Amino acid sequence: MPFQLHFGERDLLRCRFALSPLWETQEAVRTLARPQRHGYHLPWLREIRAAASDLDLGPLWLIMPEGGHNPDFLCPPPLGPLATFEEEIAGVRAVDPEVARADLASALAERPGLQESAAGRRMLDDPAGAVQQLADLLERAWQVLIAPHWPRLRALLEADIAYHSRRLAESGFERLLGEVSPQLGWRGSTLTVTGTRGDHERVLGGQGLVLMPSVFVWPDVVGGFEEPWQPAVVYPARGIGGLWSEAGERTPQTLARLLGRARADVLCALDEPAGTSTLAHRLGLAPSSVSAHLSVLRGAGLLTSRRYGHQVLYERTPLGITLAAST
Repeated sequence: MPFQLHFGERDLLRCRFALSPLWETQEAVRTLARPQRHGYHLPWLREIRAAASDLDLGPLWLIMPEGGHNPDFLCPPPLGPLATFEEEIAGVRAVDPEVARADLASALAERPGLQESAAGRRMLDDPAGAVQQLADLLERAWQVLIAPHWPRLRALLEADIAYHSRRLAESGFERLLGEVSPQLGWRGSTLTVTGTRGDHERVLGGQGLVLMPSVFVWPDVVGGFEEPWQPAVVYPARGIGGLWSEAGERTPQTLARLLGRARADVLCALDEPAGTSTLAHRLGLAPSSVSAHLSVLRGAGLLTSRRYGHQVLYERTPLGITLAAST
């Protein structure tokens, strides 16, 4: 049976987007153990190799089977759209030990013998201690693997949410799902996720759904979350192809000669919608300089802008896309 989520009328009114630094942290830990994902993140892997070698991630990998159940309490769907890592990890530390024990038992049962192993018994006999140990490991992984890169990751995730929020307003929920991932399908009042391992079926019952873009989940779609967690679907974020490259490396020389190097770099850095501060950080330029370049590019019809929350996001027009793709 495929992965299915059954919607009622109230659920459609309670769908929302969110991003989660805790999710990216645990998914980065999982990525380190899965060589098939490494090709998407080689620059990041080279940069964190030395620091990551000092992390003892064994207890986390033990409960991260490839397919099947992974503990929901380690990364519950965030309560707000922009939760901080500190807020999320505090929620992990506060989980009911009995809830954690049942979650851990389900994850350990995915591989024969793990529940009876010494490491498995320690977790199940002392779930409160296991929760604190795992939270400590996640916090250290955040500091080493994600925090130094979080501005870049957050900018990509926010751009994805801005794009898909606009597409939701333009085309509706059914068409949005197909654009988010070809693994998502809508029929009647049921969301179906194909290509996942294990069976899952849940009636949302008015809780709605959290949609979360992720960098490290690429190219998979992950979802589920059993009670008491809100249902969620995690999907691969747009724009990962240019995530780890420097913006200037992608600027065609012909475009740099036409517009000037800095202005061409700004245009080519907008693979996804972004704000002034994000572009300044990405390009190593002063925000005032980036703001001036954006104004000129927008005045020339190469960019459009719109407000998203507290910031103004810029994106390329069809003419801007054509110029940025020139050789």
